[in-house]
Amino acid sequence: MDEIAICLSFRHGTRSYNHSRSATAESLRNRLACSFRAPGNQHPFAREFVGQWSEDRHRGTLASADARYYVSESDGGEIQAYAILRGIQEDSRSIELKRIVVAVPGRGLGRRILEELQRIAFHDLGAHRFFLDVFEDNARARHLYESLGFKYEGIMREAANRDGQWRNLHLMSILESEYEANG
Repeated sequence: MDEIAICLSFRHGTRSYNHSRSATAESLRNRLACSFRAPGNQHPFAREFVGQWSEDRHRGTLASADARYYVSESDGGEIQAYAILRGIQEDSRSIELKRIVVAVPGRGLGRRILEELQRIAFHDLGAHRFFLDVFEDNARARHLYESLGFKYEGIMREAANRDGQWRNLHLMSILESEYEANG
């Protein structure tokens, strides 16, 4: 099975941790499945507001040089959250936050990870624009993104199918100059 690089990058207080290690797509998929679907650890928030991908879709993304998975682990090695950035190799320098999933929302981990992802996008990857889409009815996430400087750009009408119903997505972004001004 092919090895992939898993990027672990997160901050706790003033300490910063950045390193990469190898894993197989299968082992990462299994670890994500265990972390987010284990009895007592599955949060309906993730299913309701984050699109669901097939194993093949994750494998394809993991194998792409244009995407990176970022994982936040507990001291015991359990995955607490993961995020996917896409557009790493785009000439437009426009990087997409395709997905962020936190096992247990409401504890500030998502905010800390998003702050670190913004730093990675603009400082490490040289982004000019960092963008995302969010379900229209996910007010909690939209509020968080706005508090971190993301601006509303518009609605993508019926752009995602969730549980058999077409849903609107809000497109949001932050530009490098806006990020630096907020820094």
